[in-house]
Amino acid sequence: MTLTRHELRQSKNSLMIWTVSIGCLMAVCIFLFPEIKSEMSAISAMFASMGSFSAAFGMDKVSFGTLPGFYAIECGNILGLGGSLFASLCGISILAKEEKEHTAEFLLTHPVSRGRIVTEKLIAVLLQITFLNIIVLLLSFGSITAIGEKIPLPELLLLHLAYFLLDLEIGAICFGISAFIRRGSLGIGLGIAAVLYFLNLIANLSEHAEFLKFITPFGYSDGASIVANVRLDASLAALGMVYGAVGICAAYIRYGRKDIA
Repeated sequence: MTLTRHELRQSKNSLMIWTVSIGCLMAVCIFLFPEIKSEMSAISAMFASMGSFSAAFGMDKVSFGTLPGFYAIECGNILGLGGSLFASLCGISILAKEEKEHTAEFLLTHPVSRGRIVTEKLIAVLLQITFLNIIVLLLSFGSITAIGEKIPLPELLLLHLAYFLLDLEIGAICFGISAFIRRGSLGIGLGIAAVLYFLNLIANLSEHAEFLKFITPFGYSDGASIVANVRLDASLAALGMVYGAVGICAAYIRYGRKDIA
C-alpha cells in the first residue's frame, strides 16, 4: 500500500480544502434555517408555482418550510455539485499525471505490476471520496443538532448515501478516462461533472428527456425526490454502479496495455 499512502499524502491539502469548503457551506445553510423558517411557507408556495424552474430543482416536490425539504434543495445542491467536482478531479488525473509529471519512468522501473499500480491508485481515490462524505455527514448532523432541530435520520441518510454513490460513479468514470489520456486534463473532469448535472436539470424540465436519468447519476440522487418519497431509486443507482465498474475495468485494460511515453 506504499503507492496508496503516497497518493494520499500528495492530495491531503486538496482533500482538506474541499472537505472543509463543502462542510462549511452546508453548515452555513443549516444555521440560516431557523432565521428564515417562519417565512419559508410563503417562499415555498412561491417557488412551487414557478413552473419549469421549480421542476428543474425539485422545488415543487418538497416544502422549504421543513428541514428535510430545505436540506434537500439547498444543502443537496452544494453536496451534489461540490462532491461530484471533487470526485472528478480525484479520478481524472491520478493515472495520467505519471506521464505529465515524467514520474512514470521512475515508477515503472520498480518490481510492481501495472495492475497493482492501478489498484493502489484506485484505493486512494475511493478513500478520499469516502473521507469527504463521512466528514460532511458528521458536520451536517452536528450543525442540525446545534440549531436545536431534530435530525430527520431516514431522509438524510438516504440522501447522503445517494450522493456518496454519485461521487463513486463519477470518480470511477473519470478514473477510467485517466488511463486513456497523457496530460491529466482537469478540464475534462470538471466538464464531465458539470454536463451530468445539467443533463439532470433537462430531464426534470421535460417528460421527453426523462431518459437522461438513465445516463446521469444526478437522476438517482435527486434530493427532492428522495426526501419526498423516503426512497432511493435502486435501479438507477445500480445502473450507475455498472457505469462506474465499466470505467474501472477500462482503466485496468488500457493501463495494462498502454505504451507509456
